[in-house]
Amino acid sequence: MSIRSATEAYEKIPTVIFADSAKAARTLAEEVKSIIEARNRAGKAAVLGMATGSTPVPFYRELIRLHKEEGVSFKNVITFNLDEYYGLGADHPESYAKFMAEQLFDHIDIPKENINIPSGTVPGDQVFAHCRQYEEKIESVGGIDLQILGIGRTGHIGFNEPGSSRDSLTRRITLDRVTRQDAASDFRGEQNVPHFAITMGVGTILRAKKLVLMAWGENKAAMVAKAVEGPMTEVVSASFLQDHADARFFIDSGASRELTRIKLPWLVGPTSWTPRETRRAMVWQAFKTQRPVLKLVDEHYNENGLSDLLSEQGPAYQLNIRIFNQLQHTITGWPGGKPDEDDTYRPERARPYPKRCLVFSPEPQDAVVGMSGTIDRLVEQGHDVHLIALTSGSLRVPDSEAGKFAGTLLELASNTSRPDAWAPQVDYAREALALLEAKGEFGEDPPLLRQLKGLILRGELRDAAHTAGLADDRVTFLDLPFYEQGRYRRFKSTQADIDALSRLLTEYKPHQIYTTGDAADPSSVAGICFRLLVAALQACAGEEFAGSCSVWLYRGKERPLEPHEIDMAVPLSPLQLERKENALSRYGALSSLEKEAPEASRENARLYDALGLAEYEAIESFQRWRRA
Repeated sequence: MSIRSATEAYEKIPTVIFADSAKAARTLAEEVKSIIEARNRAGKAAVLGMATGSTPVPFYRELIRLHKEEGVSFKNVITFNLDEYYGLGADHPESYAKFMAEQLFDHIDIPKENINIPSGTVPGDQVFAHCRQYEEKIESVGGIDLQILGIGRTGHIGFNEPGSSRDSLTRRITLDRVTRQDAASDFRGEQNVPHFAITMGVGTILRAKKLVLMAWGENKAAMVAKAVEGPMTEVVSASFLQDHADARFFIDSGASRELTRIKLPWLVGPTSWTPRETRRAMVWQAFKTQRPVLKLVDEHYNENGLSDLLSEQGPAYQLNIRIFNQLQHTITGWPGGKPDEDDTYRPERARPYPKRCLVFSPEPQDAVVGMSGTIDRLVEQGHDVHLIALTSGSLRVPDSEAGKFAGTLLELASNTSRPDAWAPQVDYAREALALLEAKGEFGEDPPLLRQLKGLILRGELRDAAHTAGLADDRVTFLDLPFYEQGRYRRFKSTQADIDALSRLLTEYKPHQIYTTGDAADPSSVAGICFRLLVAALQACAGEEFAGSCSVWLYRGKERPLEPHEIDMAVPLSPLQLERKENALSRYGALSSLEKEAPEASRENARLYDALGLAEYEAIESFQRWRRA
């Protein structure tokens, strides 16, 4: 493969960075349209390889638009899906057959007989034959013209987990623990995620004429970089795309963050040394040399490709001091601003005091995971803090929690001296238990169960909020419609969601906002909520509060902020960190990543310490949102 530019010298696969997933989806959909038209002119069917998960959803919606608005027909298209969970029937709500029907096939004119998806219910002694027949059918139609791919957190394509060979074919495979963790929310708990899947092999995928891998959000950035720039290895099956003559990556800015041309641009060409770029380079070389910022010398700059920075902004000692001071100025024990103090070098302005602070939590646990210690500080320092749960979070609550609640209610009723007074509660509990039994392990939750699960999380959030000093009247549940009317990977936001947020902003007129989701997959709950909040802020641009309201971004389940990205670092004392751990313990169902939040706060403190700054027990980090 020839290198297209010096800045891409480290990249072994052509990689296109788009402003957002929507633009990438439009570009890819137009390419599919061209393939269909070309194959029609040749009198042949277009053969497409399809992927599942949240990543291709914007692409599928664009294909639907092309069909409905531009008349693109799929009657002469044959599709082959990459994979399917083994053990799930085609009508199971979490099967990929069901996903493809809901996300694409039910909305276009593709004939049912042209749709091919591995069976998740083929008997065990017939799996090998079924997989061989799948391979043979692909060959019988002339192979796949364009294969669409996503990339998992283990670097897998399809379900080709670490260890999958370059020549592997369609087969049954055991799912990696990380893959099952990532699917936990879809199945209401990791314990419910199937252990096996049937997947096209790496060799099967590489036989496609063209390959396009899509990736959105910063959580995919590390694996994108390994696949594009690292060695071909069975540990990262996506890296084998380097061995294909026409493979490309379509990614958004978040997923590009770890590429050398983005992360370390001074290694690939001339760099514009903006303040943020300078700080990034200084932090990078401090960690690379394992020296505090103030101990960097000329030789370190020269040996790490930073001689231009040194000549432009040196000498080294003065540059070191300047960057050290910038990092030091991010640290504050006063996240709401320290009243009656000079705020020249503080992250947040001193006035007004007290501030009205809105803390947005996409799902009820997110804000507690990301910044409960900072909430504690804001409340302690006299600010008017309101915690806004944007969604009920009902989809993440396992059936066992709902069953436990209903069972406890029945037991309470049976032990009361006036059982007749508890008749409505008994009827409710019995109905909930009957619905749980009727729907089975993976069935759709009817409205009563979604309501019950939402109420369980409300109680858990209030309980957690109490540990940070927030009373019940300072916790609001917005229940945005997109969530209450949808489900994971199938959410569709509307103007009603923006209007609900706009009304809340206009009512509270905040001086400070804390939110998350800027780095998340745009199809995730956090990603959708962030974009809805941005739209609501734009709708409120004419309001008096809007111009002076500061917006701070925290991280929940997404990749933590790196030191050069941090604009405000809030130290936590051992007692505050203990309270954070206590708050998290109030939740009945947290993912492994969410449970690790206190350790992530400790790691922030270790990184600051390594840079030569003061040593703290833990640090919660924030980035200032810069309006476009």
